[in-house]
Amino acid sequence: MNRPQAVEQRKHRRCMVELPIAIRGTDARTYGHIQFATSDLSTGGAFIRSDLLFEIGEKLALMFTLPGGRSVRAHGNVVRVSRSARSGPGMGIEFQDLSTTDRDAIFAMVTRGTHG
Repeated sequence: MNRPQAVEQRKHRRCMVELPIAIRGTDARTYGHIQFATSDLSTGGAFIRSDLLFEIGEKLALMFTLPGGRSVRAHGNVVRVSRSARSGPGMGIEFQDLSTTDRDAIFAMVTRGTHG
C-alpha cells in the first residue's frame, strides 16, 4: 500500500548546518553558549538541537557566525520545543528581528547549500 507523501509546508528554504550560537533570554536572566546542529536554518528561523531548552513563547537574542565569517545577530521567539528521545531534544526559533543584510547572507548560504 502506498502512503501519500508529506507536502512541504514551510515558508522558507532550509539547509543543515552546524554552528556555535550564543543565546540570551531577553529577560537578561538567562545566558548560555550552545553548540547547535540545526536541521533547518533559514531566513525564517532555525531548529536548535540542545539539552538546554527554553519555553515556548520565550524571547531570545541570538548571535552566530555563518560559514565565510559573517556574524549574524537576531531576536527570535521559541515556537516549538521537542523533548523527544528519538529525534533528540531541541527548540524551534522563529526570527523576529533580522537585518536585511543578515537575512540576505542566510538566504545566500541556504541557496548555495553551504554546510558548516
